[in-house]
Amino acid sequence: MESTATHNTLRQVTTLRLTPSRIVSGLGAIAWTLTLISLGTQLVRYVGGHDHVYGLLPIAERLFHLNEETNVPTLFSTFLHLVAAVSLFVLARLKSHQGDRDSLRWIILSIGFVYLAVDEAWSLHEMFNEPMRRVLGNGDRGLFHFSWVIPALAAVLFLSMFFFRFFLRLPSATQIQFLAAAALFLGGAIGMEMLAGEHIERYGPDNLMHQLMIHIEESMEMAGVIVFIYALLRYMEEHYHDITVLVGDSLPRESCPGLESAQQDDVAA
Repeated sequence: MESTATHNTLRQVTTLRLTPSRIVSGLGAIAWTLTLISLGTQLVRYVGGHDHVYGLLPIAERLFHLNEETNVPTLFSTFLHLVAAVSLFVLARLKSHQGDRDSLRWIILSIGFVYLAVDEAWSLHEMFNEPMRRVLGNGDRGLFHFSWVIPALAAVLFLSMFFFRFFLRLPSATQIQFLAAAALFLGGAIGMEMLAGEHIERYGPDNLMHQLMIHIEESMEMAGVIVFIYALLRYMEEHYHDITVLVGDSLPRESCPGLESAQQDDVAA
């Protein structure tokens, strides 16, 4: 009876190894493909001079334009932010088990990326446009045509000060990768948004140059998040090597080496 019970509780343990380079290459390929499809529709419209193409162009723009809401690129961008949020949460848990003083900051970053995912899906930041326009007045706002960038810049400044000491405690390679990710993401989300806003005030939104700015902006944002995901995965790979995810509560210790120590960590946490 005992041997039969032991046999019944044995589970097959399958190892799925995901390398940061492969994950990021796949995400980058999807981002690049979506950008090319979206840009292609705008080249057809503004260079080819076609605005219908048997009814296919409006459908393609609705599904794949990078600046539209609730379409394929929006879904992918939301997914990227959620991947970053989950990666940060895993790091926060690992740091908490070790009693690391920065575990709270990792979890704050995770919550921040959850907010960014929600904002990507529903464009919450645009709600700040109207209040800021009332402050600035109805004249020419230039770089601040999209007025939400003003509270966004203030938030970036505050968060930079809040995470400064945490950033200095990171390994130099991770610091460089985080800086590259921030430069890409903020350069697109805020920098290109400001330039596009000034362009709109001078020439209006219905032109190829504005579309090019939109595509540069959105592709920089996606690239920034992908670089950040790579940095997080590399950090985990270098500091934790193998991370075992257990599903269920009846896995035997014989099938999962290290399970006992992991359970002890959970109790201590």
